[in-house]
Amino acid sequence: MRIEIIGKPPPRPFFLVSNHLSYSDIPLIRSVVNGVFVAKGEIQNWFFAGRIVRDMGNIFVNRQNRRDIPRAGEEVLEALERGEGVVIFPEGTSSKGEGVLPFKSSFLEFAAKTDLAVHYVSISYKTNADELPASIAIAWWDDTQTLYHLWRHFQVKRFDAIMKFGELPVSHPDRKKLAYSLWEKVHESFLPVV
Repeated sequence: MRIEIIGKPPPRPFFLVSNHLSYSDIPLIRSVVNGVFVAKGEIQNWFFAGRIVRDMGNIFVNRQNRRDIPRAGEEVLEALERGEGVVIFPEGTSSKGEGVLPFKSSFLEFAAKTDLAVHYVSISYKTNADELPASIAIAWWDDTQTLYHLWRHFQVKRFDAIMKFGELPVSHPDRKKLAYSLWEKVHESFLPVV
């Protein structure tokens, strides 16, 4: 993975949102900024990957239980107070990379209530013309089984990851307006996956 960084990554502590395309997003972001991720709770039980993400000190949230979001929000605030960076993918799922899915606002409630400045980054991938397109080989958005997608992914000899960091963080006391403002910023800087 060749990484192109546009803009300046935020210094710690930071709260960062990003669009989500693939499991490759996590090592990509971790290679540029040091932080923990807020992840759906079921990832803890995934074969092989579960152990890795647990060992990274990530914050897990049970998305089936809306009452778990405030608890996870408190964990985010504690991590920030310790000087850590925290990353979330507010789309709630990964996409093919044709655009940026709407941001879910529920997990931005604590950021809105505490007037927390939220940084943002857009991520895109590109493969060479003689390789599988990144929308198939890198982005993981359909029901393709994990091992088969990994096999496709590792068939690509080299690919580019483009990260565009926003200039100024965003804050707003209304979580829905905060989510929409962040979505707009990420959408404006996003390059479709090719």
